[in-house]
Amino acid sequence: MIALATKWMSQFFATLGDDRLAAYELRDASMRSDLARWTGTLTGVVVRSFEALGWAAAGKGHRCTVLPVKRNEYLSQDVMAFLASGAGWRFPVAVCELENSADADLVAYSLWNVLCVRCGLRIVFCYRPDSADGPAFIASLGSGVVDAMPIAERAALEGETLVIIGSRNDAGTFPYGFFQAWKLNSNTGRFERFARQ
Repeated sequence: MIALATKWMSQFFATLGDDRLAAYELRDASMRSDLARWTGTLTGVVVRSFEALGWAAAGKGHRCTVLPVKRNEYLSQDVMAFLASGAGWRFPVAVCELENSADADLVAYSLWNVLCVRCGLRIVFCYRPDSADGPAFIASLGSGVVDAMPIAERAALEGETLVIIGSRNDAGTFPYGFFQAWKLNSNTGRFERFARQ
């Protein structure tokens, strides 16, 4: 069985490949550091990637209709995905925060926010102009957020957690070089580089 993170990440890149306009918008927004536009475009791509997997998604501008209360956002999360079949208040399959602030504390808050949700896949997108900042930034997220969890709770954490960093200086190899993904190893409490399959 393919891991949920691998399955979604592959679909995310396929969605970008199919939507050249969105890919152009993301690349251009990153080059111009127009992070509000980057977030808006990325929201649509993430929603479509979830829908391509057969999930119903909610996000700004994307109303979800599979839960008893129809909304664009649930629990103040930027994007949430649910199984399309079934009835009632089901738990999300995936949750995603799209943090466009350069403030490391706000990115850490987004990570903490998704870690508080019970689901199969948690994703945080953030942006750093220089891709070389990725490893140190990921390490600081791990020590600031993950290390605060009691070891027993962290080891029992269900689902997968990804942090994906977009960086301007790798926009020339968009989308593959632009997005660097890191996956939380709940046994060690550290993020490890995650390559798309």
